[in-house]
Amino acid sequence: MPADTGPNTPPKDGLRERKRRETLQRITDVGMGLFLQKGYEATTLDEIAAAAGISRRTFFYYFKSKDDILLSLQNGMGEVIIAALKAESADKRPLDAVRDAVIAVCARFPADEMRAIDRLMRSIPAVQARKQASYVQHEDDLFQALRQRWPDPQRETGLRLVAMLSMGAIRLSFEALNRENGARPIADLLHEAFAALKAEV
Repeated sequence: MPADTGPNTPPKDGLRERKRRETLQRITDVGMGLFLQKGYEATTLDEIAAAAGISRRTFFYYFKSKDDILLSLQNGMGEVIIAALKAESADKRPLDAVRDAVIAVCARFPADEMRAIDRLMRSIPAVQARKQASYVQHEDDLFQALRQRWPDPQRETGLRLVAMLSMGAIRLSFEALNRENGARPIADLLHEAFAALKAEV
């Protein structure tokens, strides 16, 4: 057996994937830091690559453009919400489970940082358009997660509606966060939006 293999040696593919995730996260963190510090337009790809300790060519292995760094946060948020939903009790009503999962996820992020990133994304038309389009994918992903949690085929239409209306409540909450300039915590806005939804259905 070669010296670098054995029962306690991580598979090469596992190490490669871990390094890929670490590099991806480093580029994202560095990019967001520069965007917030210097402004999106003033930040170049070369600056991001240099700060992340990679070449410009390597940057394009992970992202196609600066826009994709911002949108990766949007996509990542959807994945984290679905993971949180899976941890919610199956005894809850689906709408309540989604609300609690979203609030739990949002509570992990500093309010000022969340608001700054939201403003940044809104300031770039191309990013904002792609962000709005991504909600359709998030809605479908949320529906699939709900269907796994509550697999009764007769509930599919209801669960699809829960996914659609939940994404609407989330969007309205972030719009209010931006409109009010962070006067109220996102958790309060989410509670309010979901309460208004439940009152009408």
